[in-house]
Amino acid sequence: MFFYGINRRMKIVLFFITVIFLIIIFKVFYIEVFSYNKLNKEANNLWNRNLPIGSDRGNIYDRNGKLIAGNNTTTSLVFIHNQIKNKEKTAKSIAQILNVSYEKILNHINKNVSIERVHPEGRNIPYKKAEKIKNLNMDGVYLLKESKRYYPYKSLLSHTIGYVGIDNQGLSGLELYYNKYLTGKNGSIKYFSDGKGNKLDLEEIYEAPVSGMNLQLTIDLDIQKTVEKELDNIMKMYSPEDAIVIAADPSSGEILSIANRPTFDSNKYQKYDNETINRNLAIWKTYEPGSTFKITTLSAALEENVVNLFEDKFYDSGVVRVENARIKCWKKGGHGAETFLNVVENSCNPGFVELGKRLGRDNLYSYVKKFGFGTKTGIDLNGEAVGILFKKDAMGPVETATTSFGQGISVTPIQQLMAVSAAINGGFLLKPYIVKTISEPETNEIIYKNKKKVVRKVISKKTSNMVRYALESVVANGTGHNAYIENYRVGGKTGTAQKVESGRYLAGNYIVSFIGFMPADNPKIILYVAINNPKGITQYGGTVSAPIAKHILSESISNLKIKPDLEGMERSYQWYEQKYTKLPDVKGLNIKDIRKLLKDYKLEYSGDGDTCIYTMPEAGYYIKEGGTVKIMLN
Repeated sequence: MFFYGINRRMKIVLFFITVIFLIIIFKVFYIEVFSYNKLNKEANNLWNRNLPIGSDRGNIYDRNGKLIAGNNTTTSLVFIHNQIKNKEKTAKSIAQILNVSYEKILNHINKNVSIERVHPEGRNIPYKKAEKIKNLNMDGVYLLKESKRYYPYKSLLSHTIGYVGIDNQGLSGLELYYNKYLTGKNGSIKYFSDGKGNKLDLEEIYEAPVSGMNLQLTIDLDIQKTVEKELDNIMKMYSPEDAIVIAADPSSGEILSIANRPTFDSNKYQKYDNETINRNLAIWKTYEPGSTFKITTLSAALEENVVNLFEDKFYDSGVVRVENARIKCWKKGGHGAETFLNVVENSCNPGFVELGKRLGRDNLYSYVKKFGFGTKTGIDLNGEAVGILFKKDAMGPVETATTSFGQGISVTPIQQLMAVSAAINGGFLLKPYIVKTISEPETNEIIYKNKKKVVRKVISKKTSNMVRYALESVVANGTGHNAYIENYRVGGKTGTAQKVESGRYLAGNYIVSFIGFMPADNPKIILYVAINNPKGITQYGGTVSAPIAKHILSESISNLKIKPDLEGMERSYQWYEQKYTKLPDVKGLNIKDIRKLLKDYKLEYSGDGDTCIYTMPEAGYYIKEGGTVKIMLN
């Protein structure tokens, strides 16, 4: 019985020993197989340190590969607390070189952290100062590569490109919107230290930084430069509160140029107020569009077959009464008897009130929404506004009338640009975009490509063709004549919108605008110019904004390879304007007959014959009266 008890106890002890042994084996197996990487990493962290090496942010290029945003290599200062032997001496020497207080540097050195990045005093150190620090050859003091964003064109495209913070993170514009693509992966120099932080004599490990991805924009840098120059001229000539220009390809939605005034230098954004640097007016500002909005009403009226521009007649007495409201035409006394094509050419408010009446509230409101007003366009930028429309149920006859000519509602410039693009591109409302491709920095492999995106079909191709015709006539014969370019076909519409403040319209304070496109029969560029309260000039879109648009469109002809077209509408001239006349064909005529036929021009001859074999410009081109014609003789 006694031995039986001992045997039983031994079995129990043996059982527990076996269980414990199995647990140990399992634990060792678990550590070796499942936890090895984690524990090995934690062990390594106890004795290795990483000195960060900044990566380059992805470059930003225009549509033709020209650099808009790049990087400069700079230096940053790092302290390893436990490796610095004489903290006071080190702090004094560094403070003198960086021209900062001794106390600030000493405070960085005394921080009880493994690695102290000296921020902001030790960031983006100039080369000469970095060399002086390097020559000190002090233990625990490291100079590391850092990348600093650089914008070679300073304020050009600043609101759209945006800017980055001191740590190279995007804070606005495309820099913010595409930050995850533009941001690279930092590298490091890995060294080994003992428990006290002293550097061990082991080989360092270098991990190279990886640059961020590159962006190629739809922006044409040459057109952008022209736009920026014209905006600078606007500010000098008219001292407006602000000014906006956007240009796009109406057939694709690609933005060719976008700029605002006031502007800022993206390299020095800290020197500007928040309103200036963070408000991209082209997508953020909302205001009554005025007469440029009439293009929407015109398109709707043509699509719904409620008007014939050539046969229907309208009499403009200068004012029309809608319920208790008197709506005036801009021309005192009105335009008298007109066709509806004349209504468009003359930008006649009472005539558009009639079109709004024929459409009816529901139809007009439906087209306003179809053309994208009241919703964001979806452009690839942060901060886009929506605009303000009447609620349909709140639209009575007066609200319907004012909406028809662009008053009482609020839109953004980008909405207006895309709506008119839909009216002239065959009827398709498109989503605008600025980034064309995103690509790998080393291989240039494209990982993302933006494409044309149709939001909806708004009007028919037939209607769109008629809208283009009417708007070409506005430039040739109407309020947009200051945007006419001889030998090219330009369409467009002026706008003069009275500003609202505290629910009341301001006297003598307007946003004057012009929206134009060319060639009128097959548009490659659409341009919107809006100027807020220009000083020292009569505030009309036709007198202020249209000439600016003409300059930009003229400069864009060579960029977009637009060829002359002699099939466009002939311009009607005012008495005070420089006239252009069509050059007669004198090919094959002798010198005597040429002089008679071209008596109103200056003639330059080349060759020694007496018969013309060709002229420059060629016959059919419009040239200034008194202009020079070169005659090549046989």
